[in-house]
Amino acid sequence: MSHVLHRSLVQNYPTAVKGDGVYLIDSTGKRYLDACGGAAVSCLGHSDPAVIAAVQHQVGELAYAHSSFFTSEPMEQLADFLAARAPGALDYVYFVSGGSEAIEAALKLARQYFVEKGEPERRHIISRRQSYHGNTLGALATGGNLWRRAQFEPLLVETHQVSPCYAYREMRPGETETVFARRLADELEDKIIELGPEQVMAFIAEPVVGATLGAVPPVADYFRLVREVCTRHGVLFIADEVMCGMGRTGSLFVSTQEQVEPDMLCVAKGLGAGYQPIGATLVSEQIVRTLREGSGFFQHGHTYIGHATACAAALAVQQQIESRQLLSRVVSMGRKLDACLRSELSDLPYVGDIRGRGLFRGIELVRDRDTKTPFDAELKLHAKIKSKAMELGLMCYPMGGTVNGRDGDHILLAPPFIIEDSHVDEIVGRLGEAIRSVMHTI
Repeated sequence: MSHVLHRSLVQNYPTAVKGDGVYLIDSTGKRYLDACGGAAVSCLGHSDPAVIAAVQHQVGELAYAHSSFFTSEPMEQLADFLAARAPGALDYVYFVSGGSEAIEAALKLARQYFVEKGEPERRHIISRRQSYHGNTLGALATGGNLWRRAQFEPLLVETHQVSPCYAYREMRPGETETVFARRLADELEDKIIELGPEQVMAFIAEPVVGATLGAVPPVADYFRLVREVCTRHGVLFIADEVMCGMGRTGSLFVSTQEQVEPDMLCVAKGLGAGYQPIGATLVSEQIVRTLREGSGFFQHGHTYIGHATACAAALAVQQQIESRQLLSRVVSMGRKLDACLRSELSDLPYVGDIRGRGLFRGIELVRDRDTKTPFDAELKLHAKIKSKAMELGLMCYPMGGTVNGRDGDHILLAPPFIIEDSHVDEIVGRLGEAIRSVMHTI
Protein backbone atom coordinates (compact mmCIF):
# COMPACT_ATOMS: atom_id res chain seq x y z
CA MET A 1 0.00 0.00 0.00
CA SER A 2 1.25 3.48 -0.88
CA HIS A 3 1.24 6.01 1.94
CA VAL A 4 1.34 8.86 -0.59
CA LEU A 5 -1.83 10.92 -0.83
CA HIS A 6 -2.01 10.83 -4.62
CA ARG A 7 -4.19 13.15 -6.71
CA SER A 8 -6.48 10.23 -7.49
CA LEU A 9 -7.32 7.87 -4.66
CA VAL A 10 -8.64 5.18 -7.01
CA GLN A 11 -5.96 5.15 -9.71
CA ASN A 12 -2.87 2.95 -9.82
CA TYR A 13 0.11 4.94 -11.06
CA PRO A 14 3.12 3.49 -12.89
CA THR A 15 6.41 4.34 -11.21
CA ALA A 16 8.64 6.66 -13.23
CA VAL A 17 12.28 5.70 -12.76
CA LYS A 18 14.24 7.36 -15.56
CA GLY A 19 14.13 10.10 -18.16
CA ASP A 20 15.60 9.76 -21.63
CA GLY A 21 15.22 12.88 -23.78
CA VAL A 22 11.54 13.19 -24.70
CA TYR A 23 10.68 9.89 -23.00
CA LEU A 24 9.90 8.81 -19.46
CA ILE A 25 10.53 5.20 -18.46
CA ASP A 26 8.62 3.32 -15.77
CA SER A 27 9.76 0.53 -13.47
CA THR A 28 8.73 -2.15 -15.98
CA GLY A 29 10.88 -0.57 -18.70
CA LYS A 30 7.93 0.82 -20.66
CA ARG A 31 8.67 4.09 -22.47
CA TYR A 32 6.22 6.99 -22.69
CA LEU A 33 6.66 9.83 -25.15
CA ASP A 34 5.98 12.97 -23.11
CA ALA A 35 3.85 14.97 -25.53
CA CYS A 36 2.57 17.35 -22.84
CA GLY A 37 5.67 18.04 -20.76
CA GLY A 38 3.71 16.74 -17.77
CA ALA A 39 1.81 20.03 -17.63
CA ALA A 40 3.77 22.04 -20.20
CA VAL A 41 6.83 21.85 -17.94
CA SER A 42 9.54 19.63 -19.42
CA CYS A 43 10.57 21.82 -22.35
CA LEU A 44 14.12 20.41 -22.44
CA GLY A 45 13.11 16.81 -21.98
CA HIS A 46 14.13 14.72 -19.01
CA SER A 47 17.88 14.22 -19.18
CA ASP A 48 19.65 17.39 -20.28
CA PRO A 49 23.30 16.98 -19.22
CA ALA A 50 24.09 20.71 -18.95
CA VAL A 51 21.19 21.35 -16.59
CA ILE A 52 21.96 18.27 -14.51
CA ALA A 53 25.57 19.43 -14.19
CA ALA A 54 24.46 22.92 -13.13
CA VAL A 55 22.24 21.49 -10.39
CA GLN A 56 25.01 19.19 -9.15
CA HIS A 57 27.50 22.06 -9.08
CA GLN A 58 25.18 24.41 -7.23
CA VAL A 59 24.29 21.83 -4.57
CA GLY A 60 27.99 21.28 -4.06
CA GLU A 61 28.61 25.01 -3.54
CA LEU A 62 25.42 26.33 -1.91
CA ALA A 63 22.11 24.50 -1.96
CA TYR A 64 20.03 27.11 -0.11
CA ALA A 65 20.29 30.37 1.79
CA HIS A 66 17.21 32.11 3.21
CA SER A 67 16.40 35.25 1.26
CA SER A 68 15.80 37.38 4.37
CA PHE A 69 19.52 37.03 5.13
CA PHE A 70 21.27 36.68 1.75
CA THR A 71 20.99 37.05 -1.97
CA SER A 72 22.81 34.52 -4.16
CA GLU A 73 24.65 34.57 -7.46
CA PRO A 74 22.20 32.24 -9.28
CA MET A 75 19.23 34.36 -8.18
CA GLU A 76 20.86 37.60 -9.29
CA GLN A 77 22.02 36.11 -12.59
CA LEU A 78 18.62 34.64 -13.40
CA ALA A 79 16.88 37.91 -12.58
CA ASP A 80 19.33 39.75 -14.87
CA PHE A 81 18.66 37.25 -17.65
CA LEU A 82 14.87 37.60 -17.45
CA ALA A 83 14.76 41.37 -16.96
CA ALA A 84 17.01 41.90 -19.99
CA ARG A 85 14.58 39.99 -22.22
CA ALA A 86 11.23 40.92 -20.71
CA PRO A 87 8.82 43.30 -22.45
CA GLY A 88 8.71 46.93 -21.34
CA ALA A 89 9.94 47.99 -17.94
CA LEU A 90 9.58 44.64 -16.16
CA ASP A 91 12.91 45.22 -14.47
CA TYR A 92 12.41 43.28 -11.24
CA VAL A 93 11.84 39.59 -10.57
CA TYR A 94 10.36 37.89 -7.50
CA PHE A 95 11.21 34.17 -7.43
CA VAL A 96 8.84 31.57 -5.98
CA SER A 97 8.37 27.81 -6.22
CA GLY A 98 5.62 27.54 -8.83
CA GLY A 99 2.86 29.14 -10.83
CA SER A 100 0.21 29.46 -8.12
CA GLU A 101 2.72 31.21 -5.86
CA ALA A 102 3.66 33.56 -8.70
CA ILE A 103 0.01 34.57 -9.13
CA GLU A 104 -0.46 35.00 -5.37
CA ALA A 105 2.58 37.26 -5.29
CA ALA A 106 1.22 39.37 -8.14
CA LEU A 107 -2.18 39.78 -6.49
CA LYS A 108 -0.70 40.79 -3.15
CA LEU A 109 1.80 43.10 -4.79
CA ALA A 110 -1.01 44.77 -6.76
CA ARG A 111 -2.93 45.40 -3.56
CA GLN A 112 0.08 46.72 -1.66
CA TYR A 113 1.00 48.96 -4.60
CA PHE A 114 -2.34 50.72 -4.53
CA VAL A 115 -2.36 51.01 -0.73
CA GLU A 116 1.05 52.67 -0.79
CA LYS A 117 0.07 54.76 -3.80
CA GLY A 118 -2.76 56.26 -1.79
CA GLU A 119 -5.59 54.37 -3.52
CA PRO A 120 -6.62 51.79 -0.87
CA GLU A 121 -10.15 51.58 -2.27
CA ARG A 122 -8.84 49.58 -5.26
CA ARG A 123 -9.62 45.94 -4.48
CA HIS A 124 -11.53 44.32 -7.36
CA ILE A 125 -9.88 41.74 -9.60
CA ILE A 126 -11.25 41.00 -13.07
CA SER A 127 -10.39 37.81 -14.91
CA ARG A 128 -12.11 35.83 -17.65
CA ARG A 129 -14.60 32.99 -17.69
CA GLN A 130 -12.99 29.58 -18.09
CA SER A 131 -9.64 30.90 -16.93
CA TYR A 132 -7.26 29.10 -14.59
CA HIS A 133 -4.65 30.92 -12.54
CA GLY A 134 -3.63 28.39 -9.90
CA ASN A 135 -4.87 26.33 -6.99
CA THR A 136 -3.97 28.37 -3.92
CA LEU A 137 -6.99 30.24 -2.57
CA GLY A 138 -6.21 33.65 -4.04
CA ALA A 139 -5.29 32.21 -7.43
CA LEU A 140 -8.30 29.88 -7.39
CA ALA A 141 -10.62 32.77 -6.56
CA THR A 142 -9.15 34.72 -9.45
CA GLY A 143 -9.71 31.92 -11.95
CA GLY A 144 -13.03 31.57 -13.74
CA ASN A 145 -13.34 27.79 -13.89
CA LEU A 146 -16.56 26.87 -12.10
CA TRP A 147 -15.72 23.20 -11.48
CA ARG A 148 -12.43 23.98 -9.78
CA ARG A 149 -14.01 26.71 -7.65
CA ALA A 150 -17.29 25.06 -6.67
CA GLN A 151 -16.58 23.23 -3.43
CA PHE A 152 -14.18 25.91 -2.16
CA GLU A 153 -16.49 28.84 -2.95
CA PRO A 154 -17.12 29.77 0.72
CA LEU A 155 -13.37 30.30 1.17
CA LEU A 156 -12.81 32.45 -1.91
CA VAL A 157 -12.67 36.23 -2.15
CA GLU A 158 -15.04 37.89 -4.58
CA THR A 159 -13.69 38.37 -8.10
CA HIS A 160 -15.33 39.26 -11.41
CA GLN A 161 -15.23 37.65 -14.85
CA VAL A 162 -15.65 38.81 -18.42
CA SER A 163 -15.75 36.78 -21.64
CA PRO A 164 -12.65 34.92 -22.84
CA CYS A 165 -11.09 35.59 -26.22
CA TYR A 166 -12.26 32.16 -27.42
CA ALA A 167 -13.01 32.66 -31.09
CA TYR A 168 -14.22 29.10 -31.77
CA ARG A 169 -17.19 29.51 -29.42
CA GLU A 170 -17.49 33.21 -28.57
CA MET A 171 -17.36 34.89 -31.99
CA ARG A 172 -20.82 35.70 -33.31
CA PRO A 173 -21.98 34.71 -36.81
CA GLY A 174 -20.66 37.22 -39.32
CA GLU A 175 -18.42 38.89 -36.75
CA THR A 176 -14.85 39.68 -37.83
CA GLU A 177 -11.89 39.22 -35.52
CA THR A 178 -11.49 42.99 -35.38
CA VAL A 179 -15.07 43.50 -34.26
CA PHE A 180 -14.80 40.57 -31.84
CA ALA A 181 -11.68 42.02 -30.21
CA ARG A 182 -13.31 45.42 -29.85
CA ARG A 183 -16.47 43.89 -28.34
CA LEU A 184 -14.45 42.04 -25.71
CA ALA A 185 -12.40 45.13 -24.86
CA ASP A 186 -15.63 47.12 -24.51
CA GLU A 187 -17.00 44.41 -22.23
CA LEU A 188 -13.95 44.74 -19.99
CA GLU A 189 -14.33 48.51 -19.90
CA ASP A 190 -18.04 48.19 -19.09
CA LYS A 191 -17.19 45.87 -16.18
CA ILE A 192 -14.59 48.33 -14.86
CA ILE A 193 -17.13 51.16 -15.03
CA GLU A 194 -19.80 48.98 -13.40
CA LEU A 195 -17.50 48.19 -10.46
CA GLY A 196 -16.20 51.75 -10.29
CA PRO A 197 -12.86 52.50 -11.98
CA GLU A 198 -11.44 53.82 -8.72
CA GLN A 199 -12.12 50.43 -7.09
CA VAL A 200 -10.66 48.06 -9.70
CA MET A 201 -7.19 46.78 -8.92
CA ALA A 202 -6.17 44.45 -11.73
CA PHE A 203 -7.17 42.55 -14.85
CA ILE A 204 -5.47 39.18 -15.31
CA ALA A 205 -5.40 36.93 -18.36
CA GLU A 206 -3.39 34.17 -20.03
CA PRO A 207 -2.17 35.45 -23.42
CA VAL A 208 -2.67 31.91 -24.77
CA VAL A 209 -5.13 30.01 -22.59
CA GLY A 210 -3.80 26.67 -21.40
CA ALA A 211 -5.38 23.98 -19.25
CA THR A 212 -9.03 25.03 -19.15
CA LEU A 213 -9.58 25.84 -22.84
CA GLY A 214 -6.76 24.00 -24.57
CA ALA A 215 -4.20 26.30 -26.23
CA VAL A 216 -6.57 29.09 -27.30
CA PRO A 217 -4.64 32.01 -28.83
CA PRO A 218 -6.09 35.53 -28.91
CA VAL A 219 -7.33 37.23 -32.04
CA ALA A 220 -5.23 40.08 -33.38
CA ASP A 221 -5.43 43.38 -31.47
CA TYR A 222 -7.27 41.90 -28.48
CA PHE A 223 -4.47 42.44 -25.96
CA ARG A 224 -3.53 45.80 -27.42
CA LEU A 225 -7.10 46.98 -26.83
CA VAL A 226 -7.19 45.41 -23.36
CA ARG A 227 -3.95 47.17 -22.45
CA GLU A 228 -5.45 50.49 -23.56
CA VAL A 229 -8.54 49.94 -21.40
CA CYS A 230 -6.43 49.09 -18.34
CA THR A 231 -4.18 52.10 -18.84
CA ARG A 232 -7.14 54.43 -19.32
CA HIS A 233 -8.59 53.47 -15.94
CA GLY A 234 -5.35 52.99 -13.99
CA VAL A 235 -5.92 49.23 -13.69
CA LEU A 236 -2.91 46.93 -13.55
CA PHE A 237 -2.64 44.32 -16.29
CA ILE A 238 -1.20 41.01 -15.10
CA ALA A 239 -0.15 38.56 -17.82
CA ASP A 240 -0.34 34.97 -16.64
CA GLU A 241 2.26 33.20 -18.77
CA VAL A 242 2.77 30.36 -16.30
CA MET A 243 1.85 27.72 -18.89
CA CYS A 244 2.15 29.50 -22.25
CA GLY A 245 5.34 31.45 -21.58
CA MET A 246 9.09 30.76 -21.49
CA GLY A 247 9.31 29.77 -25.14
CA ARG A 248 6.29 27.47 -25.38
CA THR A 249 4.69 29.51 -28.19
CA GLY A 250 7.94 30.48 -29.94
CA SER A 251 9.16 33.49 -27.97
CA LEU A 252 10.36 33.76 -24.40
CA PHE A 253 7.34 35.88 -23.45
CA VAL A 254 4.00 35.69 -25.24
CA SER A 255 3.31 39.33 -24.41
CA THR A 256 6.02 40.36 -26.87
CA GLN A 257 4.15 38.55 -29.64
CA GLU A 258 1.06 40.55 -28.74
CA GLN A 259 3.13 43.75 -28.54
CA VAL A 260 1.89 44.64 -25.08
CA GLU A 261 3.69 45.56 -21.87
CA PRO A 262 2.06 44.09 -18.76
CA ASP A 263 2.52 45.69 -15.35
CA MET A 264 3.31 42.23 -13.99
CA LEU A 265 4.02 38.95 -15.73
CA CYS A 266 3.99 35.50 -14.10
CA VAL A 267 6.00 32.52 -15.32
CA ALA A 268 6.80 29.03 -14.03
CA LYS A 269 6.65 25.60 -15.71
CA GLY A 270 9.07 26.09 -18.63
CA LEU A 271 11.23 28.44 -16.54
CA GLY A 272 12.89 25.52 -14.78
CA ALA A 273 11.69 22.78 -17.14
CA GLY A 274 11.01 20.49 -14.19
CA TYR A 275 14.64 20.20 -13.10
CA GLN A 276 13.77 22.18 -9.96
CA PRO A 277 10.50 23.74 -8.73
CA ILE A 278 10.51 27.44 -9.59
CA GLY A 279 8.25 30.28 -10.70
CA ALA A 280 8.63 34.03 -10.94
CA THR A 281 6.68 37.27 -10.96
CA LEU A 282 8.19 39.98 -13.14
CA VAL A 283 7.31 43.46 -11.92
CA SER A 284 7.42 46.91 -13.50
CA GLU A 285 9.81 49.58 -12.31
CA GLN A 286 6.86 51.85 -11.44
CA ILE A 287 5.42 49.38 -8.94
CA VAL A 288 8.76 48.72 -7.29
CA ARG A 289 9.56 52.42 -7.11
CA THR A 290 6.27 53.08 -5.30
CA LEU A 291 7.10 50.47 -2.65
CA ARG A 292 10.70 51.64 -2.34
CA GLU A 293 9.58 55.21 -1.72
CA GLY A 294 6.87 54.02 0.66
CA SER A 295 7.25 51.18 3.15
CA GLY A 296 10.49 49.98 1.60
CA PHE A 297 9.51 46.30 1.51
CA PHE A 298 7.10 43.81 -0.04
CA GLN A 299 4.92 42.36 2.69
CA HIS A 300 4.96 38.80 1.44
CA GLY A 301 7.29 35.81 1.44
CA HIS A 302 7.81 32.05 1.38
CA THR A 303 10.62 29.97 2.84
CA TYR A 304 11.99 28.88 -0.52
CA ILE A 305 11.80 32.11 -2.57
CA GLY A 306 14.94 32.65 -4.60
CA HIS A 307 16.14 29.11 -3.87
CA ALA A 308 19.75 29.01 -5.07
CA THR A 309 19.63 25.53 -6.60
CA ALA A 310 16.29 26.19 -8.30
CA CYS A 311 17.62 29.44 -9.77
CA ALA A 312 20.81 27.75 -10.97
CA ALA A 313 18.75 25.05 -12.70
CA ALA A 314 16.43 27.59 -14.33
CA LEU A 315 19.34 29.72 -15.53
CA ALA A 316 20.95 26.65 -17.10
CA VAL A 317 17.65 25.76 -18.77
CA GLN A 318 17.26 29.22 -20.25
CA GLN A 319 20.89 29.35 -21.38
CA GLN A 320 20.43 26.03 -23.16
CA ILE A 321 17.28 27.25 -24.90
CA GLU A 322 19.02 30.40 -26.05
CA SER A 323 22.40 28.96 -27.04
CA ARG A 324 20.82 26.09 -28.99
CA GLN A 325 18.32 28.46 -30.65
CA LEU A 326 15.43 26.29 -29.55
CA LEU A 327 12.85 29.05 -29.84
CA SER A 328 13.12 29.00 -33.63
CA ARG A 329 12.79 25.24 -33.39
CA VAL A 330 9.57 25.66 -31.42
CA VAL A 331 8.18 27.67 -34.32
CA SER A 332 9.22 25.25 -37.05
CA MET A 333 8.29 22.08 -35.17
CA GLY A 334 5.07 23.73 -34.06
CA ARG A 335 4.11 24.24 -37.69
CA LYS A 336 4.88 20.60 -38.43
CA LEU A 337 2.88 19.39 -35.44
CA ASP A 338 -0.08 21.54 -36.47
CA ALA A 339 0.05 20.30 -40.06
CA CYS A 340 0.26 16.67 -38.96
CA LEU A 341 -2.63 17.06 -36.52
CA ARG A 342 -4.79 18.58 -39.23
CA SER A 343 -3.84 15.87 -41.72
CA GLU A 344 -4.57 13.08 -39.23
CA LEU A 345 -7.55 14.43 -37.32
CA SER A 346 -9.37 17.24 -39.11
CA ASP A 347 -11.64 14.92 -41.12
CA LEU A 348 -12.89 13.11 -38.02
CA PRO A 349 -16.52 14.09 -37.33
CA TYR A 350 -15.87 14.58 -33.62
CA VAL A 351 -12.88 16.96 -33.98
CA GLY A 352 -14.33 20.45 -33.75
CA ASP A 353 -11.24 22.62 -33.61
CA ILE A 354 -7.46 22.33 -33.85
CA ARG A 355 -5.64 25.40 -32.54
CA GLY A 356 -2.61 26.77 -30.79
CA ARG A 357 0.73 28.43 -31.32
CA GLY A 358 4.25 26.99 -31.41
CA LEU A 359 4.53 23.74 -29.48
CA PHE A 360 1.30 24.49 -27.63
CA ARG A 361 -1.60 22.82 -29.42
CA GLY A 362 -5.18 21.97 -28.55
CA ILE A 363 -7.82 19.69 -30.07
CA GLU A 364 -11.44 20.26 -29.06
CA LEU A 365 -13.82 17.31 -29.38
CA VAL A 366 -17.53 17.74 -30.10
CA ARG A 367 -20.54 15.49 -30.62
CA ASP A 368 -21.73 17.64 -33.54
CA ARG A 369 -19.38 19.80 -35.59
CA ASP A 370 -22.09 22.03 -37.03
CA THR A 371 -23.66 22.96 -33.68
CA LYS A 372 -20.42 22.50 -31.68
CA THR A 373 -22.43 20.49 -29.16
CA PRO A 374 -20.06 18.88 -26.62
CA PHE A 375 -20.16 15.28 -25.49
CA ASP A 376 -22.00 14.47 -22.27
CA ALA A 377 -19.80 15.17 -19.26
CA GLU A 378 -20.77 11.81 -17.73
CA LEU A 379 -18.85 10.04 -20.48
CA LYS A 380 -15.56 11.38 -19.06
CA LEU A 381 -14.22 11.32 -22.59
CA HIS A 382 -11.03 13.19 -21.71
CA ALA A 383 -10.14 10.69 -18.97
CA LYS A 384 -10.68 7.74 -21.29
CA ILE A 385 -8.44 9.27 -23.94
CA LYS A 386 -5.69 9.96 -21.42
CA SER A 387 -5.86 6.38 -20.16
CA LYS A 388 -5.78 4.89 -23.66
CA ALA A 389 -2.89 7.14 -24.69
CA MET A 390 -0.88 6.04 -21.66
CA GLU A 391 -1.59 2.44 -22.61
CA LEU A 392 -0.11 3.24 -26.02
CA GLY A 393 2.97 4.90 -24.49
CA LEU A 394 1.91 8.51 -25.02
CA MET A 395 1.50 11.24 -22.42
CA CYS A 396 -1.02 13.91 -23.43
CA TYR A 397 -3.11 16.36 -21.40
CA PRO A 398 -6.86 15.88 -21.99
CA MET A 399 -9.24 17.96 -19.89
CA GLY A 400 -12.98 18.21 -19.39
CA GLY A 401 -15.22 21.22 -18.79
CA THR A 402 -13.95 23.15 -21.80
CA VAL A 403 -17.23 24.95 -22.48
CA ASN A 404 -18.43 25.92 -19.01
CA GLY A 405 -16.41 24.08 -16.39
CA ARG A 406 -18.53 20.96 -16.76
CA ASP A 407 -19.24 20.19 -20.42
CA GLY A 408 -16.76 19.82 -23.24
CA ASP A 409 -13.49 17.97 -23.83
CA HIS A 410 -10.14 18.98 -25.26
CA ILE A 411 -6.63 17.55 -25.54
CA LEU A 412 -3.62 19.73 -24.85
CA LEU A 413 -0.20 19.00 -26.36
CA ALA A 414 2.99 20.67 -25.14
CA PRO A 415 5.96 18.48 -26.11
CA PRO A 416 9.60 19.28 -25.36
CA PHE A 417 11.34 21.83 -27.57
CA ILE A 418 13.85 19.15 -28.58
CA ILE A 419 11.42 16.90 -30.48
CA GLU A 420 12.43 15.59 -33.89
CA ASP A 421 10.28 14.91 -36.96
CA SER A 422 9.95 11.25 -35.96
CA HIS A 423 8.58 12.27 -32.57
CA VAL A 424 5.90 14.42 -34.19
CA ASP A 425 4.82 11.45 -36.30
CA GLU A 426 4.80 9.25 -33.20
CA ILE A 427 2.75 11.75 -31.19
CA VAL A 428 0.12 12.25 -33.87
CA GLY A 429 -0.09 8.57 -34.75
CA ARG A 430 -0.56 7.39 -31.19
CA LEU A 431 -2.94 10.21 -30.34
CA GLY A 432 -5.07 9.45 -33.38
CA GLU A 433 -5.15 5.79 -32.41
CA ALA A 434 -6.15 6.64 -28.82
CA ILE A 435 -8.96 8.98 -29.90
CA ARG A 436 -10.37 6.54 -32.48
CA SER A 437 -10.19 3.64 -30.06
CA VAL A 438 -12.13 5.51 -27.39
CA MET A 439 -14.69 6.84 -29.87
CA HIS A 440 -15.46 3.34 -31.07
CA THR A 441 -16.66 2.50 -27.55
CA ILE A 442 -19.03 5.47 -27.24
